[in-house]
Amino acid sequence: MAQKEGGTGQGRIKTEDSFGAKAMSGAPAAGGGVVVEVREKKGPLRAAIPTMPFPLAVICLFLNTFIPGLGTFISAFTVLCGARSDLVSERGVCCVFWLNVAAALIQILTAVIMVGWIMSIFWGMDMVILATSSGCRDQGVPQDV
Repeated sequence: MAQKEGGTGQGRIKTEDSFGAKAMSGAPAAGGGVVVEVREKKGPLRAAIPTMPFPLAVICLFLNTFIPGLGTFISAFTVLCGARSDLVSERGVCCVFWLNVAAALIQILTAVIMVGWIMSIFWGMDMVILATSSGCRDQGVPQDV
């Protein structure tokens, strides 16, 4: 998949690999180009993880560690209380809420075979990472970026 970058006079082509990394062809690098931009492609469940205040994200991580899915289930209700998510603008608050409830149920049901427990811990870690990267750590409330 290739796209023309900029105007007609530049002639450089952006290529995108399977990981979503865009590279400029014609520039020297080990992988066939210089990485210009890297964007993580998230599925709908991962994109539905809400950005919560830092203390609440830590509590959800703690709950997910010991009772798989419980922290994810609680985080679903934060969406109804105004927590932001990558999918809210596309699909709406109600859909994002139900996606988080579905993720919690998947974690609970597959915890027996350890998959849900591991998924639950990673989900909680993602909640904490989102809370720290959005600036919620200092204020305790979501901030507009």
